Amino acid sequence: MAAAALLRGAAPGRGGLSWRWRLLTVPRHRLAHGSSRHGGDAEGGAAWACFPLGERALVRVRGPESAPFLLGLLTNELPLPGPADGAASTRASAGYAHFLNVQGRTLYDVILYRVPERPDQAPAFLLECDSSVLGALQKHLVLHKIRRKVTVERCPELCVWALLPPSPEEAGRAALLPGQESAAILTPDPRTACMGWRLLAQDEGPALVPGGRLGDLQDYHRHRYRQGVPEGVHDLPPGVALPLESNLAFMNGVSFTKGCYIGQELTARTHHMGVIRKRLFPVQLLGPLPVGGIAPGTTVLTESGQAAGKYRAGQGDVGLALLQSEKIKGPLHIRTAGSGRVALTVSVPDWWPTTK
Repeated sequence: MAAAALLRGAAPGRGGLSWRWRLLTVPRHRLAHGSSRHGGDAEGGAAWACFPLGERALVRVRGPESAPFLLGLLTNELPLPGPADGAASTRASAGYAHFLNVQGRTLYDVILYRVPERPDQAPAFLLECDSSVLGALQKHLVLHKIRRKVTVERCPELCVWALLPPSPEEAGRAALLPGQESAAILTPDPRTACMGWRLLAQDEGPALVPGGRLGDLQDYHRHRYRQGVPEGVHDLPPGVALPLESNLAFMNGVSFTKGCYIGQELTARTHHMGVIRKRLFPVQLLGPLPVGGIAPGTTVLTESGQAAGKYRAGQGDVGLALLQSEKIKGPLHIRTAGSGRVALTVSVPDWWPTTK
């Protein structure tokens, strides 16, 4: 299915606007392929930052049995079809979910897009995943397909873009330029409102959005880490990360009422016990950092030297750490080579639920 057959999505966003906007303003860049003519402020307002996510890739799953097939593998319900216009569903919708192994640990985190369809068309879905596991995810899907009437194929013609508004108040106002609605999919990020919108398109993202400008990818990742949103295999190591410790429920990524799926038992049991002692928290590193940064898996220590958890991944002085919730309020640090020491502070994102 070519990009021209995909319609713009505008599914309602999730999560409140109580989060604080921390995206740094960066200078506008001249865009390639002549798309700079579409940059600049929209109606005198600030510009939307458009980030090309080259480390994300798409797999297409289509066919009459694609919906029940995916339901048996994903932690979440499938996104509902978008609002209908006449005989066709004209808006894409998106959801967030994980694929788990039989032990209940995360294999792949995906944003799932339901492609607009007509009544005479079979359902079709696009799965956005870390590009480094694109082949592994495709094999995983084919392995479980058996004899279902489902086609699994890569979708290299579309690129993934993240769109962040200039302020929280602008978060619900993303739109495509007139005439571009049939050339791309635009939908709110289903994980949390503070992550803006997702755009799937063949063309340069800023050329499709009023007031769009090309953003620095490092700013996107720093914003994501500050908000405590894991993404990809570095933040969610396959076969290691546990979904509820990774805040899957906070990010609208799991249903506790849907039918069975691979890895459901441990996830459901942990949820119903109501005790999650460790979570991925956003952290800030203070003081000079080692030349190579902090290695993933480095132990985070309390003031008395007790283990509080492990550093997971990051960008510069911000990142994520899997920590015991009862120990995040005290002074924490990481030991580095040569008896060095890097202090670490933990924050609780204000978009998280107030009751844990």
